[in-house]
Amino acid sequence: MCGTCGCGEADVRVELLAFGPDRSGGPDRSRGPDQEEPAGHGHRHEPLTGVVDIETALLAKNDHLAGHNRAWLAERGIVALNLMSSPGSGKTSLLARTIAELTPSRPVSVIEGDQETRIDAERIRSTGAPVVQINTGAGCHLDADMLARGLAELRPPDGSLVFVENVGNLVCPALFDLGEAARIVVVSVTEGEDKPLKYPQMFSVADLVLINKVDLLPYVDVQLPRLVAHCRAVRPGVRVLPLSVTTGEGMAAWCDWLLTCDPVRR
Repeated sequence: MCGTCGCGEADVRVELLAFGPDRSGGPDRSRGPDQEEPAGHGHRHEPLTGVVDIETALLAKNDHLAGHNRAWLAERGIVALNLMSSPGSGKTSLLARTIAELTPSRPVSVIEGDQETRIDAERIRSTGAPVVQINTGAGCHLDADMLARGLAELRPPDGSLVFVENVGNLVCPALFDLGEAARIVVVSVTEGEDKPLKYPQMFSVADLVLINKVDLLPYVDVQLPRLVAHCRAVRPGVRVLPLSVTTGEGMAAWCDWLLTCDPVRR
């Protein structure tokens, strides 16, 4: 059980749906971080005594694993981006269009996080990009260990871009560092302009906010300048990019931002 939110983790499943680099031969650099140094194994732990703050201990362990992920990714020049939002914001549609526009410039692969089904991963696979599905069961977020296991299956090539589509949830994913280079929060105009104020923890950790579905602004009671202002009230100075996956508006600015990302967290 997750000590932070109470969700279960007993039924996490990691499944490769499409191959990345050739798995035959080659150096061990293609391995995922958990294969190189399995965290929590290889040495003995003394029994814990006294009162332990479960949430603090859980997050500390996750941060330790995230550090291993970050070092492993940086060594290979791989940029991992944590894509977070509420369900229905358009993350998967955004990824599908982004893959089509970026692939000529840079190898792209995806780790898909969902509680159940392979629906989104199958959609990504149809673009031709390598994809690993992580089903969390009752779990409501991905953590650093899940990312390590996903990378071990995905084996992304050096210098590539890895999108991590987190479980649709605007609460718990904000608490768990994965070792990513940047955290991107997607919010759609159909969700209302007060979303950043209702979920400040999520928006406070954003390195970039994407406002999706701007083509629907004429049909919803949302003022784009106010939504942008709310994002920056929670995260002063955060970059905000309005876009529409449907029409393509703003996609060029998004892709330009992606091509400037470094493996090391900003």
